Amino acid sequence: MQTQDGPSLDRVKLVASTGDITVGHPVPSDSSSASNDEDESPSSHGDILSYFESAQWTADGTTLLTYSSTNLISGYIVPENLLSADDELTLKPQSRIQLPEPSNVLSGAPYFSLAEPWTQQLLVSARDHPLQLFYLATSSPSSSSSRTSASSHPPISSYTFTKARSETFLTATALLWPSPGTHFIAGSRSLLARFDVQRTGDDPVARIRTIPSERHLSKGGGVGMRGTVSALGAQPMDPGNGASLVAAGTWTRWVGLYDFAQAGECVATWGIAAAVRETASAAEKAADGVGSNGPGGIGGDGITQTIWSPCGRYLVLCERKSRGALIYDVRVTGKLLGYLTGRDALGNQRVACDVFPGTDETGGFEVWSGTSSGMVKVWEGVGSVEGAHAPTWEWAAHRSTVGSACLHPSGTVVATCAGSWEFPDEDDDLAHHGSTGSSDPDDASSSEEDNDGDGSGSETDSSADQVPWMQRRNKESSLKIWSITGPQ
Repeated sequence: MQTQDGPSLDRVKLVASTGDITVGHPVPSDSSSASNDEDESPSSHGDILSYFESAQWTADGTTLLTYSSTNLISGYIVPENLLSADDELTLKPQSRIQLPEPSNVLSGAPYFSLAEPWTQQLLVSARDHPLQLFYLATSSPSSSSSRTSASSHPPISSYTFTKARSETFLTATALLWPSPGTHFIAGSRSLLARFDVQRTGDDPVARIRTIPSERHLSKGGGVGMRGTVSALGAQPMDPGNGASLVAAGTWTRWVGLYDFAQAGECVATWGIAAAVRETASAAEKAADGVGSNGPGGIGGDGITQTIWSPCGRYLVLCERKSRGALIYDVRVTGKLLGYLTGRDALGNQRVACDVFPGTDETGGFEVWSGTSSGMVKVWEGVGSVEGAHAPTWEWAAHRSTVGSACLHPSGTVVATCAGSWEFPDEDDDLAHHGSTGSSDPDDASSSEEDNDGDGSGSETDSSADQVPWMQRRNKESSLKIWSITGPQ
């Protein structure tokens, strides 16, 4: 495997970055204005600094949507000279939306086009609020504070998502807005709901229970898929008949396939715990245990992503607290085809991957994913082999957990965002208080503490008086765009 010290450095080149937002954004030397520094400085939420949690491309590939730990959505329009500039470009947000509560999900419109402002829409689900549709409006350059304008950014539409027998709001824990964009699907506890985008303020047009009943003591009696829906993924549409299945995953480690062309009919459900045990058994039989990263297999504690291969034949399942990902051939329901090794998502923090069609030489398709250690790894020829599948190449993209690695639709660039916090160990804490500045260990073992929490990078007198384990600090957090140059 090619590592960050080998030929893989020639495969990617950093072309744009926000810089580490936990210490402020870098200002280009040729910049004549410093008035925007305050807008670009890291914000705090209580005693913690903001860091990037996720990033995704818009449908037209012109803009990156990011979500930060302080409930802030930002839109970064990609510079036109991204691939032609001689020096690394600085990314700055052109729009911001401050949400009132934490959001579990964010989805851009499948018809998003930078040339048509009315299409620049995104869906979010905030706790104790209806599902809301926003315009990604560009902030005025003369505004003294983009965050102030973002805080007053009103939604253009809202969609009621409540319990059927009460007015209690349900929080969408997963969201899917597939093409052509007339409807979207939200997931909650043992429930899938389909909404019509044009029916503002209305209830969902369809509710699909993933178990027969939650009111019965048996909670479904072993039928269906019980648990909170944590991930939704749409199968690429069949060009012949337009059919497309939706894969739903839960925190209880179950997967369900649903056909919304047939009123949300459940096609199949299965649990993945047994498949993970298969990877552990394979490791125990291997002499050196390399096949699945040790006797414990790839592990896992709840599905965080369900993503289909570009051909729509294979389904990739990613979990938190896992060292890999499962690959299923949906033509044989519940049958494990293989699994990726080396994808270290060791904490509770979501680590999203992306897929891209493979080349004629390798066959199959490619999977790109970040890790808890800051590495980005690439698996080529996925689906063409059974059993364990090791990374083909990798590179050191960040110094903290990479929450998202998303490929541009053209396949020429890949965007990565990273951010997390950590508790310094006792030795590091003593070294920090005994000298100016702190060392930046950022080792893989500390990544296991990178859960969905936040961190503080401030070094004040008050923090010095705290108990050492309470002195949380930020790790590096940035948004980067890399050009893919291919093997040299």
